[in-house]
Amino acid sequence: MDASLEKIADPTLAEMGKNLKEAMKMLEDSQRRTEEENGKKSSGDIPGPLQGSGQDMVSLLQLVQNLMHGDEDEEPQSARIQNIGEQGHIALLGHSLGAYISTLDKEKLRKLTTRILSDTTLWLCRIFRYENGCAYFHEEEREGLAKICRLAIHSRYEDFVVDGFNVLYNKKPVIYLSAAARPGLGQYLCNQLGLPFPCLCRVPCNTMFGSQHQMDVAFLEKLIKDDIERGKLPLLLVANAGTAAVGHTDKIGRLKELCEQYGIWLHVEGVNLATLALGYVSSSVLAATKCDSMTLTPGPWLGLPAVPAVTLYKHDDPALTLVAGLTSNKPADKLRALPLWLSLQYLGLDGIVERIKHACQLSQRLQESLKKVNHIKILVEDELSSPVVVFRFFQELPGSDPVPKAVSVPNMAPSAVGRERHSCDALNRWLGEQLKQLVPTSGLTVMDLEVEGVCIRFSPLMTAAVLGTQGEDVDQLVACVQSKLPVLTCTLQLREEFKQEVTATAGLLHVDDPNWPGIGVVRYEHANDDKSSLKLDPEGEKIHAALLKKLNELESDLIFKMGPEYKSMKSCIYVDMASDDVDISELVETIAVTAREIEENSRLLENMTEVVRKGIQEAQVQLQKANEERLLEEGVLRQIPVVGSVLNWFSPVQASQKGRTFNLTAGSLESTEHTYVYKVQGTSVTPPQTPSGTRTKQRLPGQKPFRRSLRGSDALSETSSVSHSEDLEKVEQLSSAPEPDAPEPGGPEPPPSACAPQDAEQTGALRSGAQRPEDDRPQVEEPESLR
Repeated sequence: MDASLEKIADPTLAEMGKNLKEAMKMLEDSQRRTEEENGKKSSGDIPGPLQGSGQDMVSLLQLVQNLMHGDEDEEPQSARIQNIGEQGHIALLGHSLGAYISTLDKEKLRKLTTRILSDTTLWLCRIFRYENGCAYFHEEEREGLAKICRLAIHSRYEDFVVDGFNVLYNKKPVIYLSAAARPGLGQYLCNQLGLPFPCLCRVPCNTMFGSQHQMDVAFLEKLIKDDIERGKLPLLLVANAGTAAVGHTDKIGRLKELCEQYGIWLHVEGVNLATLALGYVSSSVLAATKCDSMTLTPGPWLGLPAVPAVTLYKHDDPALTLVAGLTSNKPADKLRALPLWLSLQYLGLDGIVERIKHACQLSQRLQESLKKVNHIKILVEDELSSPVVVFRFFQELPGSDPVPKAVSVPNMAPSAVGRERHSCDALNRWLGEQLKQLVPTSGLTVMDLEVEGVCIRFSPLMTAAVLGTQGEDVDQLVACVQSKLPVLTCTLQLREEFKQEVTATAGLLHVDDPNWPGIGVVRYEHANDDKSSLKLDPEGEKIHAALLKKLNELESDLIFKMGPEYKSMKSCIYVDMASDDVDISELVETIAVTAREIEENSRLLENMTEVVRKGIQEAQVQLQKANEERLLEEGVLRQIPVVGSVLNWFSPVQASQKGRTFNLTAGSLESTEHTYVYKVQGTSVTPPQTPSGTRTKQRLPGQKPFRRSLRGSDALSETSSVSHSEDLEKVEQLSSAPEPDAPEPGGPEPPPSACAPQDAEQTGALRSGAQRPEDDRPQVEEPESLR
């Protein structure tokens, strides 16, 4: 490329291309150099005064590189900067050339900008089958529609230039938007045009027939007639060729007929307009070529950075288009088309068609693969030519007919959709986040639809060219979906059982959290729990923290977390998703018993402290009374130092040593006389046995908690598990069988023939007991407590 740059006659253009190449190479390779210099902090990142001597290009590029990648060691980025490729360099070169071309003299600049604008307009109109159209290039996607609305106002209100908004006040304009339009579009138009919000009319989508994401044409006609009767002027209708959510296309053919009947301007936008460049186009999208205007976004479709959006329109009055701002006499405005002009020539017609065709093939490939996956529902409008695939995980409801895997939106029953939504939204949100992490090049989007609930959208027309998505990425995506399905189905099946078990267990409260994808959320209600309060409960938080620690120490396959309740600040235990069959009854009982033990232990410690304190006070009172009794018994003279010694020598006092001991088990005071007399400590109260914390469920060696069975598991080999279980069954039968009475020493011995049948019966019982299905599970005792 350097040799080709040397052939350019204009040295400025050659130097510009060379500098751009070097700059892009430096910025694209900066991430690798940044990883090697993570510990070095450049002083150029710190804002400071403007340097007086100035800096060269290399220093400026280094500064830009530090600003782009300087924080990667502190906050890891979710996605790397896209590799824009050589076609991206051409688009970026257009911006540099635009600044250089603007320095030419006026005549050369006028000729050059006119040529660039006319060529780009002609190419786009031919590629997207929009004959005899004009083009307006703009950075903001919605800006073109705002200019079209100005043009429609000037066309329908002839005195608008003279009288201004007085004309609009006498006959208010109405702009019709679909309920499936992208959010914020109507508000943006009103702000740009200075119109009040009542000038917007939101048209609902179909509810009975057709796609629930398509505009209801019959209802639209009724709205238009009502507005005309009220003295309003139907001005403009915005139709969708690929809605922002699911990519469905309105019935543009019927909408065009309706607009011609009432003199309404028809504007079309949407991602499906890209398919106009292909050989096969659906009839609904092909009808967009007859509309009054359309907005195209070739940047994401072709993977071109910093390329403007284009609004194609048809109008015969150049003066009105100039007033509306769709055309301009400024050469700088015409130079907006320069990056796209260069990129279209670089790609060529075949390259443009190939990129759009590749994106559509990716959608068809994913759609065909997901049809073969169970529990995945595809919301597709047209199975043959839909460039957007929206899918979600679902579970067939009991007692209902199986739902087709690829169904159109109108065939979905609202009641079934409502029941699915409450049970599967959190699981679909979790699935979407997992797939985005596992296959980042897929460009998936998780969205919440009003009727269907949480869905996952795959729109390669908007992401494939930028992220470089290939067919292998789609296959990897399908494989990841299949690998996550067992976890989803198992978790969904265990949710209702978990709720029933928690509801039936005393002391536990089931918490409905629609955002939690796991088995469920449970809260332990202690004795002092205020159920009506929503504030933070310190005592409950301590119990749940200790409970979480105990549950995680069990080393089960389940993951437990602690967090605030969905609608309050009280702590709860969140049980994560399960990939294997879980014994819910054992899980719930373990949570209840462990939480109850933790509460009892904490209360036992508090009660013991109080009992010890009262016992010490009582002991002090009794010792004081005993001391007073001793004084009365010995007399006053014995308390005098000298006299008392003489009296004690002539007449000693035989007094026993009296003291008090505190029995922690009984919580009572006792005399120490027994200790001093017999020289031993004893108590007549037997301490109670420590209660067992959990039920002793018997399981195989190596079996993790909360699992129903390990038959066929990889944890133990089949031979070892069977042989060990048979041994355990034999031991159990022998230990449970009653022992025969021993004969008396002088009694007669039983005959051998009488003993043989009994032994045979015992042996048969052992064999039959080993084969009984109810005793098929070996019985092994669990640890006594979870403390």
